[in-house]
Amino acid sequence: MGIVFDKGVIVAADKRATMGSFIASKDVEKVLAVSDSIVVTTAGGVGDAQSLVRLMRAELELYKHSRGRDMTVKGAATLLANVLQGNKYYPYLVQIIVAGFDDSPHLYDVDLMGGLLEEKYTSTGSGSVVAYGILDAGFKPNLKEDEAVALAVKAVRSAIKRDSATGEGVDVIIVSKDKMKRLKESDVAGPNAA
Repeated sequence: MGIVFDKGVIVAADKRATMGSFIASKDVEKVLAVSDSIVVTTAGGVGDAQSLVRLMRAELELYKHSRGRDMTVKGAATLLANVLQGNKYYPYLVQIIVAGFDDSPHLYDVDLMGGLLEEKYTSTGSGSVVAYGILDAGFKPNLKEDEAVALAVKAVRSAIKRDSATGEGVDVIIVSKDKMKRLKESDVAGPNAA
């Protein structure tokens, strides 16, 4: 899930990968940097998501070297949407959030058919139904960084409590003008830790 706050964007996800009712892995990174200022979250097929992340990293690096500047967050999200749109007859089975900071924070929800929506907050994956209840109730414009982190962690933990495909902790990355920072587990642990 992702949240735009007053000076950046926060993305967060759980760490569980499932195959049906089987827990395939308990330590998956679903929040991944694709450049110095852009991250994605992944939900859906692991192989499809990994393939798209590799493609995004390569395309963003190629763009940077050929143009002498970084691609915008909207450009990266549009690139991904175009790839997904071009494969709709044999789709990548994924839901991806693209988030980052160029001149300001941006957050995009990209669906498996290439639909692209800019949002102030969004959630994907099987636990998103639960997470949206927390996000809808807690989001307000111009949240401070610590408020956005707390809301993101609360939304993912709520999904962990109610969705069997969601679990194993919360992974959080903050992207702002001057930093991209992955929080340590101790930074997000608290009295309501899942």
